[in-house]
Amino acid sequence: MLGFVVVLAIITYIDRVCISQAAGDIRRDLGFTEQQMGWVFSAFTISYALFEIPGGWMGDRYGPRSVLMKVVVMWSVFTAATGAAWNFLSMVVCRFLFGVGEAGCFPNVTKIFTIWLPANERVRAQGILWLSARWGGAFTPQLVVLVFAFVNWRWAFVLFGALGVVWAVAFFRWFRDRPSEHPGVNAAELALMDGAERNAPSHASVPWRRLCTNPTVLLLWLQYFCMSYGWYFYITWLPTYLREARGVSLQKSALLAGLPLFFGGIGCFVGGWAAKRLAERWANVRRARRVVACTGLFGAGALLVIATRINDPVYAMLALGCASFANDLAMAPDWAACMDVGGRLAGSLSGSMNMMGNLGGAVGPVVVGYILASAKISPDAAPTMAGWTMAFLVAAAIYVVGAIAWLFIDPVTPLEERGAVASP
Repeated sequence: MLGFVVVLAIITYIDRVCISQAAGDIRRDLGFTEQQMGWVFSAFTISYALFEIPGGWMGDRYGPRSVLMKVVVMWSVFTAATGAAWNFLSMVVCRFLFGVGEAGCFPNVTKIFTIWLPANERVRAQGILWLSARWGGAFTPQLVVLVFAFVNWRWAFVLFGALGVVWAVAFFRWFRDRPSEHPGVNAAELALMDGAERNAPSHASVPWRRLCTNPTVLLLWLQYFCMSYGWYFYITWLPTYLREARGVSLQKSALLAGLPLFFGGIGCFVGGWAAKRLAERWANVRRARRVVACTGLFGAGALLVIATRINDPVYAMLALGCASFANDLAMAPDWAACMDVGGRLAGSLSGSMNMMGNLGGAVGPVVVGYILASAKISPDAAPTMAGWTMAFLVAAAIYVVGAIAWLFIDPVTPLEERGAVASP
């Protein structure tokens, strides 16, 4: 199960990150301005955010097997269709529909974890999942440069889209929504799952009022918005920053642009490991997750500020890589909170959190585009370093807001026990 999930996480990030590396060629061929390219980036994140809750709800109700197969095929088709775009409108439509498909991925993966894994293994699984996702994105720039050596950006999107279709067919043939229905799972393995199958899909209604009024849920939404606002820079504007602000070549920028996601992948794994070890040491899951998440978000903001003071592009990228590492320390606590707080509603809760995060991801690239445009000396000039610095400082301030929110989050008490005394 985890093998399928890891491969899907890699494919997901290849398909969403490849456009950042191709952005220069797309802007040149289709004549896009910085503001238009910002909206192209955000078309994905807007739809990705809007359809997170429906994607998670469908997993809770109908099961991740059917839902994942369908959404993976959908986003793969529109990844390929991106290569056929001929103007601004067609590109925005393709990226919007691509986001509709990808929105169903991680809520349904989280649902799978609640069904197939005992509670004490889920945070580590989330760390492995997000390490794989980040590393998929980290190596995508080099992969895109390699593919560009043989085909243009249009055919590159077609090739990347084909990967998802192959995965969807294989997954649908192997996976089952209930482990007890899988021919390869025996009674001893079911016993080790510690009753996880009780979180299997059901047709019970989702208590949306409880979900939308729970303080923990609201704070999870806020901190994920803040975290994603800063993180989306790495998969949207970063290659442009390296080439236009730092004067880095295409080949070198492909290598440097992968550093934040590579370091972030390590952060995902370390965050999951640290949260588990600290919880065992302190006998307090709540405190462990808060410490790891707060440390990560405060650190990410501080490192962005440091990056603005460094002139050498390699050292600046190392600082941004460390900022991404710190950012992703919070990933495992975030998603583990969705599983523990959500329970049988893990798909809906994680979908709602990811929705808010990707609203932050949708806002971020547009805001950066307008900051860069406002700092230009003339409309035809390249963005100034002052514009890039301001973009980093705004993101750093938003990170601090997210860290403060985590101080008040209860990441362990299930929604069904609202009002009950929480266990440590």
